[in-house]
Amino acid sequence: MVHAASDLLVSDVDEYLRLHENKTMLRFITCGSVDDGKSTLIGRLLYDSKLVFEDHLAALEADSKRVGTQGGDLDFALLVDGLSAEREQGITIDVAYRYFSTERRKFIVADTPGHEQYTRNMVTGASTAQLAVILVDARAGILTQTRRHSFLVSLMGIHQVVLAVNKLDLLDFSQDVFTQIEEEYRTFAAEIGLKHIVCIPISALRGDNVAESSVHTPWYGGPTLLEHLETVVVPVVGEDGPFRFPVQWVNRPDLDFRGFSGMIVGGSVRPGDRVQVLPSGRETTVSRLVSADGDLAEAVAGQSITITLEDELDVSRGDVIADASSLPGIAAQFEAHIVWMSEKEMLPGRTYLLKIGARTVGATLAQPKYKVNVNTLERVAAKTLELNEIGICNINLDRPVPFDPYEANRDMGGFILIDRFTNATVAAGLLHFALRRASNIHWQAIQVNKAAHAALKGQKPCVLWFTGISGAGKSTIANIVERKLHERGRHFYLLDGDNVRHGLNKDLGFTDADRVENIRRVTEVTSLMVDAGLIVLVSFISPFAAERHTARAQFAVGEFIEVHVDTTLAVAEARDRKGLYRKARRGELANFTGIDSPYEVPENPEIRIDTSQISGEAAADLIIEHLNRTGILSP
Repeated sequence: MVHAASDLLVSDVDEYLRLHENKTMLRFITCGSVDDGKSTLIGRLLYDSKLVFEDHLAALEADSKRVGTQGGDLDFALLVDGLSAEREQGITIDVAYRYFSTERRKFIVADTPGHEQYTRNMVTGASTAQLAVILVDARAGILTQTRRHSFLVSLMGIHQVVLAVNKLDLLDFSQDVFTQIEEEYRTFAAEIGLKHIVCIPISALRGDNVAESSVHTPWYGGPTLLEHLETVVVPVVGEDGPFRFPVQWVNRPDLDFRGFSGMIVGGSVRPGDRVQVLPSGRETTVSRLVSADGDLAEAVAGQSITITLEDELDVSRGDVIADASSLPGIAAQFEAHIVWMSEKEMLPGRTYLLKIGARTVGATLAQPKYKVNVNTLERVAAKTLELNEIGICNINLDRPVPFDPYEANRDMGGFILIDRFTNATVAAGLLHFALRRASNIHWQAIQVNKAAHAALKGQKPCVLWFTGISGAGKSTIANIVERKLHERGRHFYLLDGDNVRHGLNKDLGFTDADRVENIRRVTEVTSLMVDAGLIVLVSFISPFAAERHTARAQFAVGEFIEVHVDTTLAVAEARDRKGLYRKARRGELANFTGIDSPYEVPENPEIRIDTSQISGEAAADLIIEHLNRTGILSP
C-alpha cells in the first residue's frame, strides 16, 4: 500500500495509467559539496510526493533511530543512501537513481557524490540530465566543489540550473545570507556560461520551500523547488536538429525482414525521407518506421524504433543513418574536452578504446593543450591529466567516425575512453571540432613498396623487439645478433634505448607519460625502417604491455617478434654495469624500472631468453635459428 496514494489511483486505475503515460519526463541531478543535503532533499521530495511505501516508511523510521543523524527523527537521506558505507559515513559514494512522479510530471533524479574523489560519478549522472539542482550549505557558502560541479554542469551541456541554498533554518532563514550567496554564484555562473538559474532558499530536512512554500521566508516570492521542477520547460535534446540515428542492432527476425534498430538522437524522420548511411556515404530512402505498436507515420528524437530502407545497403552496428540534406561530419582527428576519471594518469601516446554511440574504435591522446583550474577558470599548462582533472586534448582515431560537436548533439559528440587491458572506463570526452589537418593530409601513393624493397634485399623485413629490465642483457644480445646478421650479408639496423635518447628522444624523461611517448616515437621510426625492407633490432626496456601491444599492431602478422630477455631482479642488480640500480636504491634516480616503476612481463613472447641460464652467444644463435625457421632470412 502506498503512503497517501493518489486518489485517482484508488478510484480509477485505467485513467490513472493513461494520464501517467502521457506525462512529460524530466531527468535531473543533485550535486554540490559534501554534506550539503543532497540525499536528504531527494528523500524529502519522495516523501512529499507521497511515493513512500508503508514498509519503506517503517524501515526508514527504524533506520533513523539506529543509524540516523537527526536524533531519532526521520532522516530522509536514508531513503537514498543505499550502500552500507554511505550509511556508516553519512555521505553519498555511488550515483543513486530514483524515480518519482507528481500529478504533472514524471522524474528521474540522480543523487551524485559530493566528495572530490567521486567527481567521475557526478559526470556519469550529468551525462543524461536535463537540469541540475546544485545545493549549497548556507553556513559554508560557495565552495570549491560547488564551482567544480557547476563547471561540469556547464561543460556537459545542462542549461537549466537550480541553486538550492539549504540549511537556512540553522541561520534563522536569513535573507542577507541567501542574497549574498545568490550574488556570488550568479557572478561565477556568468563566467562559465550558465544563464538559466533559479535560486531557492530551502530547508531539505524540514521541507521549507521544497514542496510547499515556507512561512519562514516571507521575503521570497519565487516557486518552491517542486513547482519549478514541474513547470520548467526543457526541450528534448536534439529535437530541433537534423535527423540522427545511430544503429544499435541489425534486426533480422526472418528472411523477409531486415531493419535497423536504435534510438533517434536528433530531429525527426518519416517514410520517404532521403537519408545517408555513414561512414559509407550510401544514400537511400526510408521505407518504414516500425515500433512495438505498429508502423509510424513519424518518429522523433528520444523514440526507439526500427527503420527499414528502400535499398539493400550494407549497414552495421555503429553506423549512423542521417538526414541526407544535413549530414554530420566524418573525421578521425579532433579537439576534445577530456574529463579524466581514472586513478591512473592519462598517458599521451597510449592507445585507448573510444566508444561513441554504438561504435568502438582505437584512440590516441596527444599531450593536453592545457587543463582548467575550476576555481579560477585559468588555463594551466599540463603534460598529462590526473583523476578528476579537465583538459583540452587533440585525439587521433584509427578510423573515421560520424560526429556532431557536443554542443550541437550530446549523443553524437559525447564519448568515453576505455583501457584496452582492464576494460575500465578512464575518461569522458566531448568533441569540439575535427582538426583541419584531418582533411588536408593524404597518403602519397608510391610505386616502390615494402615488398619491392624486401625483394631487392633478399629477405623478409621484421622487427626484433628486445624487452626486459635494465641489466637483463638486451643490448648485449642485440649487438651479437647484429654482428651475425652482418656476417650473413643481411640488411638491418639497431635502435638502442640509450642511443635514441641522445637524439630523437633527448627531450623525454622517465615518467610513465614520457616512457609511453618514447616507445611511440621509436615504433614510428621502426615502421618506416621495416617499410624500407630492413630487419630492425629494437632494444628498449619498454616496460608497459599496452605500448608493446600498440607497437605490434603497427606491423603485419609475423613481422613483429617479441624477444623477452628475462632474468631475476637480483641477477640484473648484481650486474649493474652502469651503476643505475645503486643510484635508484639511494633515491638518486626516480622512476627506475624494477625499483619504483613497474615492469609488465610479456605473456606470450615469440622468444623468451633467460640470461641467468645461457650466454649471449647462445641466445643470439637461438634468435638467428628462429629467423631461419620462419623464413625471414630466406633468399
